[in-house]
Amino acid sequence: MKKIFSKQMLVYTIIFIGAAALTAIVAGLLINVNERKQEAALYPLKVVEIPEGELDPAVWGQNFPHQYDSFSRTEEDYGKTPYGGSTPYSKLEAYPAMIRLWAGYAFSKDHNEDRGHYYAQIDQENTQRVKLVSQPGACINCHAAETPQLIAEMGWENFNRTPYNDLVDKLHYGSSCADCHDPETMELVITRPAFANAMAERGIDWTEASRQEMRSYVCAQCHVEYYFQGEDKLLTFPWSQGLSVDAIEQYYDDAGFKDWTHAETGAPMLKVQHPEFELWSNSLHARSGVSCADCHMPFVREGSVKVSDHWLRSPLENISESCQTCHNRPEEELKERVAIIQDTTAGLLRDSEEALLDAIDAIVAAKDAGATDEDLAEALKLHRAASFRWDFISSENSTGFHNPQESARILAESIDRARQAELEANRVLVKVEGGG
Repeated sequence: MKKIFSKQMLVYTIIFIGAAALTAIVAGLLINVNERKQEAALYPLKVVEIPEGELDPAVWGQNFPHQYDSFSRTEEDYGKTPYGGSTPYSKLEAYPAMIRLWAGYAFSKDHNEDRGHYYAQIDQENTQRVKLVSQPGACINCHAAETPQLIAEMGWENFNRTPYNDLVDKLHYGSSCADCHDPETMELVITRPAFANAMAERGIDWTEASRQEMRSYVCAQCHVEYYFQGEDKLLTFPWSQGLSVDAIEQYYDDAGFKDWTHAETGAPMLKVQHPEFELWSNSLHARSGVSCADCHMPFVREGSVKVSDHWLRSPLENISESCQTCHNRPEEELKERVAIIQDTTAGLLRDSEEALLDAIDAIVAAKDAGATDEDLAEALKLHRAASFRWDFISSENSTGFHNPQESARILAESIDRARQAELEANRVLVKVEGGG
């Protein structure tokens, strides 16, 4: 009887202790939840009024400390990734073929790996490209937070055509919160006219865009291909016929546009900028509804608050938030997938460069033998087309990752056109040397 009683008491004691522990856990959880709710209710902080036209991120940061803390890290050098990162280096030294491929253009003198958004204006002011060649104010559009204010003050046409060096003393900030956010509502907004104009020409009203679409559109204000149109040097995105490399090439051909004349071949050349948005636009990620910010500014937890990480950088530096949110695979496997894509693309880029150099050599040999530009018209046209396609992928900052299949297709066409240019130049050479 005593044994039964003792067993019952033991059971009751265990149950009591368990119930007490469970009660303590639930109470603690409720307290934690309540604290988190109170913390979330206080966010965003309303410490200061952010006036219209405020450009200093530190002022915005008083109300949005989490975003400001991460945005401030764009000043940091987080190191190199296999094909990018934030450590500056000369791409001309890494890929010396570029010097001849851009012969006669400022990029053949200075072309470096970009640093973080903090340095957008600093690096532009210091590049040899603005020192060797007189650049228009249109160059400022994507590099300085003062751009919208200068446009409002000077007018769109006058701002674009004014020489860069006449405006540089007015520039003090690179990327800023005001580039992408309304200071009153914090809604994502478009602040650069060139993007709004290009979308309107395509029949798209950006003001009707969803928030998810805006998480790419604000990036597309700058991470795009563009050119300076006409005497006023109006910053223009060549999108009226579409966003593909073929549509953009057709736009330029129809306009009779060239960026420069190649110093060796005399071909009318196109210099591609950084068409991240265009290449991404028909990718699997884009068709799946994945925005630029999902990968480069993924959501992170700061206490009870979920915020977008404003330390814009390579997703390879933050795979857990950038990739594993959707791809439930080990980090090393995901890194390997990226490496396969980028290594393949890099190999095709080098093959394309080799083919272009051979084409240049063949055209120069024909010219040295007495061939005229009229004789070489087809070879020069093919040189322009091949170089444009190589440059489209070379200057796009993902080494193919934003759209692997399209990148491979474009580079295959670059190699094909370069070899056609070489064959055509050799045909002309034989004809000229034979006196035919």
